[in-house]
Amino acid sequence: MVITVSKPLIQLEGVSKYFSRNGHNYEVLRNISLHVNKGEIVTLLGQSGCGKSTLLNIVGGFLKPDEGTVFINDEKVTEPTKNCIILFQHHNLLPWRTVLDNVLLGLNGETKENYVKAQNALQFVGLTDYVKNYPHELSGGMQQRVAIARAFAMKPDVILMDEPFVALDTFNRYHLQDELVRLQKQDEISILLVTHDIDEAVYVSDRIYMLSSDPGEMVQSIRIELPKPRDRSHNDFYYYRNKIFDLFQLTNDVKKPEYYI
Repeated sequence: MVITVSKPLIQLEGVSKYFSRNGHNYEVLRNISLHVNKGEIVTLLGQSGCGKSTLLNIVGGFLKPDEGTVFINDEKVTEPTKNCIILFQHHNLLPWRTVLDNVLLGLNGETKENYVKAQNALQFVGLTDYVKNYPHELSGGMQQRVAIARAFAMKPDVILMDEPFVALDTFNRYHLQDELVRLQKQDEISILLVTHDIDEAVYVSDRIYMLSSDPGEMVQSIRIELPKPRDRSHNDFYYYRNKIFDLFQLTNDVKKPEYYI
């Protein structure tokens, strides 16, 4: 009997990145290797300035690594593509288009099928009553929910999320985290998420990569062995939360071990 092992959907191999500052090269990322399998939510967690957002932009093809390689679907990433969507902290909506038209923007034409996709995505973020509104008529949190709807309507192979829920109130943040987990199971979405919220990381992630700072370097990989949806009040949830919090205190002192779990 032959067992076939599928390749990861996202694969980073030895990625490093430098920026110039005052005539000197400043090392932002050092030798990052990681993977995301199909249907996984994987989170990058680390202190501010450790290069998480830079790494996300490299995966999305918006920045080129100075060393190493990124593959998506076994193809080398050299530029942004429609099968990999990045969702930034800021919404990037077009102010002259309605909510519905902004969601339709990423789809190929205003067909009946695409209207259904857009409406379903807006239902997912709770904005079906605002399809004819313009961005300036919405709150900042609602604008970000439109951007989230646009990304999910496109149904790419990969969604890269950079603090996507940071502008939302607690109720909507929890609701969208629940919906994210539901859609992961339903559509086998593959997501690489950047967040500073430890509870969010434990709640939605299958695995968490922790990075140290100056430069950003892989320190620890943690697999969250809890069924979804998760109970934030359960002792097992607090076990992972406290474990990650303790690691946060140590990341500046810990050298990269042999770790992959």
